[in-house]
Amino acid sequence: MANFKPIRNPEIKYTQLFINNEFVNSVSGKTFPVFNPATGQKIADIQEADKEDVDKAVKAAADAFALGSKYRTLDASVRGQLLNKVADLIERDVNYIASLETLDNGKAFSLGGSIGDVYFSVNVFRYYAGWADKICGKTLPADGKYFAYTRHEPVGICGQIIPWNYPLVMAAWKIAPAVAAGNVVVLKPAEQTPLTALYLASLIKEAGFPPGVVNIVPGYGPTAGAAISNHPDINKVAFTGSTEIGQIILQAAGSSNIKRTTLELGGKSPCVIFDDVDVDEAVKEAQEACMTNMGQCCVAGTRTFVHESIYDEFVSKSKELAKARTIGDPFEPTTVNGPQIDAEQLNKILDLIESGKKEGATVEFGGERHGDQGFYVTPTVFSNVTDEMRIAKEEIFGPVQQILKFKDMDEVIKRCNNTTYGLGAAVFTKDINKALTFAHSVQAGTVWINSYNHVAPQVPFGGFKKSGLGRELGDYGLQNYVEVKSVFVKVTEKNS
Repeated sequence: MANFKPIRNPEIKYTQLFINNEFVNSVSGKTFPVFNPATGQKIADIQEADKEDVDKAVKAAADAFALGSKYRTLDASVRGQLLNKVADLIERDVNYIASLETLDNGKAFSLGGSIGDVYFSVNVFRYYAGWADKICGKTLPADGKYFAYTRHEPVGICGQIIPWNYPLVMAAWKIAPAVAAGNVVVLKPAEQTPLTALYLASLIKEAGFPPGVVNIVPGYGPTAGAAISNHPDINKVAFTGSTEIGQIILQAAGSSNIKRTTLELGGKSPCVIFDDVDVDEAVKEAQEACMTNMGQCCVAGTRTFVHESIYDEFVSKSKELAKARTIGDPFEPTTVNGPQIDAEQLNKILDLIESGKKEGATVEFGGERHGDQGFYVTPTVFSNVTDEMRIAKEEIFGPVQQILKFKDMDEVIKRCNNTTYGLGAAVFTKDINKALTFAHSVQAGTVWINSYNHVAPQVPFGGFKKSGLGRELGDYGLQNYVEVKSVFVKVTEKNS
């Protein structure tokens, strides 16, 4: 932390839409406010995109993608250089960007919070910069007097809708692979947290991207988001957010023009602790799995399954660890838990906590709002949780740990899989056979063994079942941004 200096009141430099490499007002002139979740006070008014603004952004993107355009004629290696330049500029401005994220989102200004998010975003841009000139097809041994080959061509105009919990990271996850594959982008940041996406737009322009390649249109889901999902000229939509909104987007994509669709949705991920572990270490890992980013994480390990022989010890130590979590001003270096994003999320969490109390779970610690300013929830630990309780089934998206008891492998795998979600899962054990049995049996897109929530640009991320469609990150993430074209060539033999 010594090398990083938070800016408590960072200048808000960009509040307009970014279309065709220019910051512009919305067609309607309407604005919406964004708030500091630590205080509830307004930060700024942002220009509000609507259908007409999305139309303008799509037109700019279409012009940039037209055959013979400056962008389409760029060498693939140059696209990589541009992405690398964006990464350099983000790293140059790390303190400002991290401060903006902390102000707008409420996450701690630390390596485990905003600073870490900035560097992860840098790594994502650099990873996909390296892919830009390595996206290629195959030559194929077709029968007869033919040879065939495939081309991996860009899908075209990509509509991208990102959430508020990891604003800069999600923008990087969406923009970098799309551009690496030669696509153009119309991105809508969450209305709660548009500030870092708009600053990123300025860096994209500074890096030298041609006009129209990346457009950023902050606004609300039912207006700007719906316009993207339903737009007949957008070829692909990528969304990260709730399962409920993902279903709406999928329906819109199908009814409009059968857009290619990538969805990274909700989760209720299990974290399984066997009785052969170092309990102290497992307690730390399991609690961080569900409380990182104030629990506002789609892959949070909120169902903590603990073997019955160590259950009481585990619960007792989890309670003491939750008591020790520092909660407060996210700009303070000692803060671990900042605020929830807004009043709506705060009230949802408190409602689910009350349901847990009413349904018979035991509150070991927490279970209430913290303070009277901002949107804070005290880190909460529940014991004596059973599978049918709401807190064991519904995504809470808050710092609430539910600790359940289990007896053996077969039982816990069945219970882990008894959910409509399938995003992440973890197992803690010193027995490699147990670890691999669990990893191969649980229905989840990512499985961690003796760790949790480690994500890398090289490794695909996504979910089973209602946790989504497709994958992001790694070369798997690129597959969602290309169309595969097959070409047959007839070989004519020349008579001698």
